[in-house]
Amino acid sequence: MAVANFPALHFRSCNIFGSNSKCFNFLPLQNRSLFMKTLVVEARANTRTESAKIRNRRMRKKFNGTPTRPRLSVFCSDKQLYAMLVDDQNNKCLFSGSTLLKSIRGDPPCTTIEAAKRVGEELVKACVDLNINEISYYDRNGFARGERMQAFEIAIAHHGFMPR
Repeated sequence: MAVANFPALHFRSCNIFGSNSKCFNFLPLQNRSLFMKTLVVEARANTRTESAKIRNRRMRKKFNGTPTRPRLSVFCSDKQLYAMLVDDQNNKCLFSGSTLLKSIRGDPPCTTIEAAKRVGEELVKACVDLNINEISYYDRNGFARGERMQAFEIAIAHHGFMPR
């Protein structure tokens, strides 16, 4: 193992507020510019999806699902729709359904809009079985109401499960 000998750094003591203000000039004037970098602060607004996620987190703090009034969480991907009834107090999923389930799609495959309507009907049946009369919060996760989402909402609104 090689041991290198480095020359010791000698600092002069200086009075910061006194007359010895030249003691901070360790580097020549030409080399100082190499170590200075400009500080650039870039402020940007949240994108639309980030804003929706922030709003969703804020709303989930206010509305927690209970066993008698669960939270209805709906996720809509590019092609499918997924719905869950969530009991936040016990951290349980009371019902989950999607347009991918074979029982919902049927033997002759149907469109995703028809399947989303069937998911809503299955959700209503599950609510009746679990003695759930009301939903505390309808959580769209910031997604816009597309055709699948509207078909799902119409199916559950006919039975009065959409919160006011």
